[in-house]
Amino acid sequence: MKSAENETNPTVEKARKHGGREEERTTWFPRRIEDLDHTRSNTISFGSDLDPDHPGFNDPIYRERRKEIIEIAVNYRHGQPIPKVEYTPEEVATWSTIFHHVTQLYPTHACLEFNNMFPVMVEHCGYKEDAIPQLQDVSDFLYGRTGFILRPVAGFLSFRDFLAGLAFRVFHATQYIRHSSKPMYTPEPDACHELLGHAPLFADASFADFAQQIGLASLGVSDECIKRLGVCFWFTFEFGLCRQDGKLRAYGGALLSSFGELEHCFSGQTEKKPFDPPKTALEEHPITKYQHVYYVSESIEEARQKLLEYTKTIPRSFAVSYDSSNRSIEIMNS
Repeated sequence: MKSAENETNPTVEKARKHGGREEERTTWFPRRIEDLDHTRSNTISFGSDLDPDHPGFNDPIYRERRKEIIEIAVNYRHGQPIPKVEYTPEEVATWSTIFHHVTQLYPTHACLEFNNMFPVMVEHCGYKEDAIPQLQDVSDFLYGRTGFILRPVAGFLSFRDFLAGLAFRVFHATQYIRHSSKPMYTPEPDACHELLGHAPLFADASFADFAQQIGLASLGVSDECIKRLGVCFWFTFEFGLCRQDGKLRAYGGALLSSFGELEHCFSGQTEKKPFDPPKTALEEHPITKYQHVYYVSESIEEARQKLLEYTKTIPRSFAVSYDSSNRSIEIMNS
């Protein structure tokens, strides 16, 4: 299976006039939020093509259903309402199993910020055990709180394309549901992962700002830097741990949406290391099985400060800022 770290974006932007001089050539990146339409089909794994080790590989009904839902993302353009998915009883049952188990673990395993937001999602977004929330409803709620929106995606994006979305306060989210045979864990993002693991923390203003800052830091940097920044993102936003009141708590979305890995992580049989971006960036990160090591910060804020300091060491000959009035990226001389 392809890992996101091995993907590169070979597209190069031609030199153009800017401020009376020629800009040097740099890796292409979106300048307007509408430009994200150009990367909507750039999935690097999963999507409609499943690897032989995927739980749904030998299930033709699941594969056909998955293709049907993926078409929503393939045809989506910025500004359109996200079409609703009428989930099947089997899909709702899978969601229900996950919802039941993870919500029992949240009080003792999830960070305070997550536990503060989850009841808000229940109240305003229709989170409940017997119904799967719709992306558009969650997106509307997040936009009203933090300015983040959800955008449907067909599968696993490269680190470059995914992080670029965050720069615009856009979170790419899948709508299909993992295979019912393995509800405890998924080797890929699915709607359970997006809605249970990630969305609640994107309703937290500080966390949402943190995500956008990492997205902005990714724009236009080299493939090697994207790989390392992406691995740091993996061990924070996906599998991050922090200490609160002297106890380990999860803030990574992959942990918070997988009751199997959440229990594995807290079992006492896994390695924990202090989050140190220059070292963490070199860590191996399997995506088809549980992680063998997790990185711990003293707080989410400490993780944020360390990662932002690390981004300052990433070479880039220009600076960027986000213009929220027209959802565009401004380029400035360094």
